[in-house]
Order: sequence, then structure tokens, then C-alpha cells
Amino acid sequence: MTRILCFPPAGAGASFFGQWRTSVLTGCTLVPVDLPGKEKRYAEEPHRRVSTLVGQLVPELHRKIGDGDRVALFGHSFGAVLAYEVAAALAEGTCREVLLFVSGSPGPATRRQVRVTGRDDEAFLDGVRRFAGYWHPALDDPELRELLLPGLRADVEMHETYEPEVSRVLSLPVVAIRGTDDALVSAEAAAEWSAVTSGSFRLEEVPGGHMYLVDRWPAVIRIIESALAERASS
Repeated sequence: MTRILCFPPAGAGASFFGQWRTSVLTGCTLVPVDLPGKEKRYAEEPHRRVSTLVGQLVPELHRKIGDGDRVALFGHSFGAVLAYEVAAALAEGTCREVLLFVSGSPGPATRRQVRVTGRDDEAFLDGVRRFAGYWHPALDDPELRELLLPGLRADVEMHETYEPEVSRVLSLPVVAIRGTDDALVSAEAAAEWSAVTSGSFRLEEVPGGHMYLVDRWPAVIRIIESALAERASS
């Protein structure tokens, strides 16, 4: 059994991947990752540093996936950073990693030029709208906005303060995915992920902008399915 751990973009929870559960991936189970401060774990304090979040998530995921399970990881934007860091941490355990899929993200060493952490609500949300290229309708509702802002702020702060271990090199294959019209992550920026692994690397492109997978998620499923089948036959 291959378990596909799915990490959502900043501000989103596990339900971001709700539609994905309708897909049938032979021999695979989709595992959207619940994050502190979101949805089922809303009562928990959200983390503000990637290292502390990953430190909490990894033992939880080990209990969920079981010893010896094969694991693939998928993350979009901020979720790509989490998927990468969890992949590195899981490498020290007993599960067998298969593939890392990183979507809508430059290589982990690239830092965002303009930061919005610490801005007032309106300026913060305006900045998020600009660098995400997407606006969730829930943020137009004052009550829902109040509920969502703490988690979104925490995710953005984690992303903006994140510093990878530059000397780390994984050994598993990496597939980077981007929208063809993504003005935030160029093909060259997505290809920076080739530097994080000694294994194979390839870049896939799907029609759409930075949040292409909101509508184009079936294309992503096909990429994942193809890559896993190719890995199994090699």
C-alpha cells in the first residue's frame, strides 16, 4: 500500500483535497494532512515555525502510515515546503518513501521578495491576494475571515521565515508541477527543486495559474498515478 500524504497551501486545511478522494488510485490511499489550527484541529494553536510544525506532524504521521508502508508526498505552494521537510524527516524512520511531488513552488532556498507578516488585516490580505493569485470567497465574510485569519497568518509567517537545510540532499525522485500561466513560479524557479535530490527529477506543467489545481486537480492525479506506476516498474 502506498499512502499519499497531501499538504494544503497556506490557510487551507485537509478539506482542500476533498474532491481528490473521488479518484481511484490502484494500491494507493490519499491521506490529506490535518494541521493544527485548521478544521478538525481548530482548537489547537497554529505553529509559526516550520521546524516545530514538522516536529509535531512526523510522529503523528508515523502512527498513521505504519511501519513499512510506502509513502508519496504532495504539497502545493506552502504545502510543498511542508511535504519536503516531512519527506526529509520520514527518511529517518522505517517507512519507504516513493516520490515527492512539489506544486506551485520555487525551490526551497528561494525566499519571497515582499513579505506581509505583521501587516494589518487589510494590507496582509491584499498581499496574500497578490502573491497567491487567488481569493477564497470565505474571506469576504467578516465572521469567517475572523476564524480563518489566525491560521492563514501563521502559515504565511512560517513560509516567510522558513530556512531550509542547504546541505541536505534527498535520494527519492522528485516531480515538480506548475501552472503554465503561473506568474509567481516560473518554469526555471520550479526546476530549482532538482537540487534537493540525488534521484531523478522532472518538471510537469498543467494549464492554469498559480492555483491551477483548484480546477485542474484531475490532471494532477494523473501525473501522480503515472509517476507512481513508472516508479513501481523501475
